[in-house]
Amino acid sequence: MKSLCKSIVAFVLGLVARVVIHKYQPQIVMVTGSVGKTSTKDAVAVALSARFFVRKSAKSFNSEFGVPFTILGVKNPWHNPLAWIGIAKSALALLILPNHYPNMLVLEIGADRPGDLARILRVATPDVVVVTRLPDIPVHVEAYLSPEAVREEEFSPAYALRPAAPLIISSDKPHAIEMAKHTSARVISYGINEDATVHVRNIDFHETDGKIDGMAAEVLVEGDKGILIVKGSVGKIQILPLAAALAAAIAFKIALPEALGALEKYEPPPGRGRLFAGKNDSVIIDDSYNSSPAALEEALATLKTFPHAKRRIAVLGDMLELGRYSVEEHGRIGALAASSADVVVAVGIRARAFAAAGKNVDVILFDNSRAAAKSVVELVRPGDVILVKGSQSIRTERIVEALLADAADAAKLVRQEREWKKKA
Repeated sequence: MKSLCKSIVAFVLGLVARVVIHKYQPQIVMVTGSVGKTSTKDAVAVALSARFFVRKSAKSFNSEFGVPFTILGVKNPWHNPLAWIGIAKSALALLILPNHYPNMLVLEIGADRPGDLARILRVATPDVVVVTRLPDIPVHVEAYLSPEAVREEEFSPAYALRPAAPLIISSDKPHAIEMAKHTSARVISYGINEDATVHVRNIDFHETDGKIDGMAAEVLVEGDKGILIVKGSVGKIQILPLAAALAAAIAFKIALPEALGALEKYEPPPGRGRLFAGKNDSVIIDDSYNSSPAALEEALATLKTFPHAKRRIAVLGDMLELGRYSVEEHGRIGALAASSADVVVAVGIRARAFAAAGKNVDVILFDNSRAAAKSVVELVRPGDVILVKGSQSIRTERIVEALLADAADAAKLVRQEREWKKKA
């Protein structure tokens, strides 16, 4: 019964959202892929705001419910039954009354199960598609027959594009490049590959007054050069959303200087490589939003190369939804962790494989984040750099919160809403 009610609500929401789009005719940019969708969606929205009245998906509202919520301009009502009345009023107002509706929607879309994106595409058809990196072993693979099936679903919005419509893809993995050959879209690529339309090079940490505060890189776009700077987050992967945003700017004929100026307002979302001052004069890299093999590889590379660190501590939770690839991938990433950190703190049953792979590194095991949060603080010494990363349900943001030098910074972490805080 619950599943049936959910399906009915999703159908009605989708129908209303589809009518709203038909009435107002906004241009739609869809952001799909396995790694960095939310950061990319945010960066694209900032870049396009130089020319358009933009509405973007809130947080990671990328489902058959989240996308209609964004189109209707309403908040998630699931924990407040009375909020559905407000949604009905908002929908009626959009359908009946004149409204100053956005002329650009930037929609993040995601798939947990086969068919998820097909349902979203029945609600909205993209004018531009941005495909972030499609790794060899993507998240949610346990729900699909193969990694190829996941990549095919994540790429599927590109097949809905009109001929010669812009398709923006990462050039740093071959999967999207090969799939793009089967479309009639106009391909615009971005990445560190020299052949990319938006070519990023010389990515490095950004310092202010001798203190690491973000990332910087050079960017080459159709013969023009510029500098990309991301403040507040670290890792090569933090630069790539801005490169994707510049590719979107090309699609809408926004000049590089104008797009770079708009991107100065970009702020990385919570839990994606965010920097915080930690207790006992340490530095925290908060990557606690989620975890997958590709994203964790990048995070460990960032920890390994972080300047001025006296010790490097990797606090790593389970990577979930990997199905039959789970044991292999946890073991492989464990070997990387051993070569990237002086101390590995493994949180969760699957994460024990991280520890098993390390031979010359101190290892500490915890069953859950609550237990880890109580003990990890005692490990920290001055000059330590601490990476914290794990899948959503492992709730590693609890460990970040325990490590914060300033308790007020907890408001900047992921999953701080009352409903999340109540969960075990």
